[in-house]
Amino acid sequence: MIFILVVTLLRGFKTVKEYKRLIVFRFGRYKRTIGPGIVFVIPLIETSVVIDLRIKTLDIAKQDTITRDNIPVTVDTSVFYKIINPEYATTKIENLMRAVFNYTQGAIRDVVGGMALDSILTQREKISQEIRKVVDEDTQEWGIQITQIKIQQIELPESMKRAMAVEAEKEREKRATIIASEGEVESAKNMARAAEILANSPVAIQLRTLQTILDISHEPSQKIVIFMPTDIGNLLKKL
Repeated sequence: MIFILVVTLLRGFKTVKEYKRLIVFRFGRYKRTIGPGIVFVIPLIETSVVIDLRIKTLDIAKQDTITRDNIPVTVDTSVFYKIINPEYATTKIENLMRAVFNYTQGAIRDVVGGMALDSILTQREKISQEIRKVVDEDTQEWGIQITQIKIQQIELPESMKRAMAVEAEKEREKRATIIASEGEVESAKNMARAAEILANSPVAIQLRTLQTILDISHEPSQKIVIFMPTDIGNLLKKL
């Protein structure tokens, strides 16, 4: 009899790891939260539930929703949360993970549905913060904290993707035209400055003509007949 009693009492000792806690119930009522370390639960009188305090990741199924400007999008999201009150996480909600999943889906529809497509595509971080705020406020009474909402991907309809690709191509062509026109303007300015310099210096015009003749003469397969003004001929005699 004593042996059975000793064995029963020894079974009441439990080791709780650093990242876990033990929720103890006595005759079905919450009694205390214990751990980490070696703890004791009274056999036959008390029961316990192990709670993991580490951050958990929950992948939310792709959520279809409509933006404020009536464009359908699909949002792929992940939720990171942790238990900060083991008692509430055990006694206030039956299926914690499922509840977080459902609340996050609803928050995605509310937040994304209130924004225009342009904002959704350029403000992912803001959307994540808004969703996290909504879910965190609604789930605080469950003893958990939403640490992060991560938007993995935002998918658009194929027709919208094609339209955006066409728009992007038009934008690239527009930019290329602007760059080309800017180059032409700069070239025209340079030519105008060169013409002004040549106009104010007859010798410069003659030297430029000679340089052109030399450039042409490098082609041995061609015969070139050039009629030069008298002043250029005189310049050649002096060289």
